[in-house]
Amino acid sequence: MSVDLDFDLFIQRMKAKTNIDLSQYKEAQMKRRLTTLRQKHGYQTFEAYWKAIEQDRSLLNEFLDRMTINVSEFWRNPNRWEVLQSRFLPEMLQRGERLKVWSAACSTGEEPYTIAMILSELDALAKTFLLATDLDSVVLQKAKEGQYLERSLRDVPAAYRQKYFEPDHGMYAVSDKLKNAITFKQQNLLYDSFEQSFDLIVCRNVMIYFTEEAKHLLYQKFASALRPGGLLFVGSTEQIFSPSQYGFESADTFFYRRITG
Repeated sequence: MSVDLDFDLFIQRMKAKTNIDLSQYKEAQMKRRLTTLRQKHGYQTFEAYWKAIEQDRSLLNEFLDRMTINVSEFWRNPNRWEVLQSRFLPEMLQRGERLKVWSAACSTGEEPYTIAMILSELDALAKTFLLATDLDSVVLQKAKEGQYLERSLRDVPAAYRQKYFEPDHGMYAVSDKLKNAITFKQQNLLYDSFEQSFDLIVCRNVMIYFTEEAKHLLYQKFASALRPGGLLFVGSTEQIFSPSQYGFESADTFFYRRITG
């Protein structure tokens, strides 16, 4: 079997087994990650690696953990979070309605907890439905537990750190107030349907791993999931070119508003 066919067959089998379509990720990057993982266990081909995965659930779990992108930080690009806190969320709250916010591909929870802290400071946490989703059940469990190393808190403002975290056996635990305010849920962004009528969707530093076709699909799905006037907040390397093709207009740097009408 050729090297390319060996790899392509593995991708097809994994899609059939897990509904994760690795062909939607950038090929060179994904192939490197998969080859490293295969070689780590001493398998010469993807055919042999697949047979081992079929027999050993722990290999499948490791694969899922490594293939999903789990990079997250509190207050990543702090000035953008300041714009959300000082401008956009207050504008939304002026309507006097309950907010609906989604942290998509939330990884280990730093992003939704950042959102929750900001909402709490605006006295809006109890008036917000805050959803956090990820493909990886392992990182979702870590997010629910809300335990972080001190270095993970380096960008958390001092006042927030003191108010919303407690030292706990060498770690820092998120307050129950924040944990209880977030609904965590497993979700496949490419295949699962989305809830509707969000005021804000935060999906940062995830789209860079997808192919252009996958990005196109996701931007369409995000636009449909926002209420008219709702905002999509993306990462610092994920500028949307020609946002109008998805029904968006630029609202600020890395913020896109669904056009009304």
